[in-house]
Amino acid sequence: MNDAMRITSKRFARAALSVPAARAFAREVLREAGGRGLDDVLLCVSELATNAVRHGVPVGGAFLLKVGADERCVRVECHDAGRRLPRVRHPDHDEQGGRGLLLVDAVASRWGVGERPFGKYVWFELDTGPGEDTWLNQLADEAEAEGAAGAVSLRGMAARLRSPHS
Repeated sequence: MNDAMRITSKRFARAALSVPAARAFAREVLREAGGRGLDDVLLCVSELATNAVRHGVPVGGAFLLKVGADERCVRVECHDAGRRLPRVRHPDHDEQGGRGLLLVDAVASRWGVGERPFGKYVWFELDTGPGEDTWLNQLADEAEAEGAAGAVSLRGMAARLRSPHS
């Protein structure tokens, strides 16, 4: 994270409830920083937190979420003790999982993996400068322009991600 960026961090236990808690934490930090790109950031936070809980945190352990923002970008890092490096998968259409990093890759401006002495961190950045719009809303606009009914679902998904109760 760069020196000018205000960074806030919090630890979360290895538990399914930590995913919405991590999203709520990121939402709170980003609202204080102006809230630009919030929908996309929350989607990516959900994916990284889920991967940490499922694959990176040992039983009884925790993951650390760092959220930073400045006038041009939001950066999020998810630190865990897992040594196995994540990879983008391309699951079959009937598979229920395996799309997390595929979504992060599609939504984030940049993302990657860094190594630590006792594990790794997965990070993403989302450019939030003037004129940036959320990925879900852009997709909804395109679907709406084509007369697709899915635009309503995409806008609903974006609204649920913004909701403090999600």
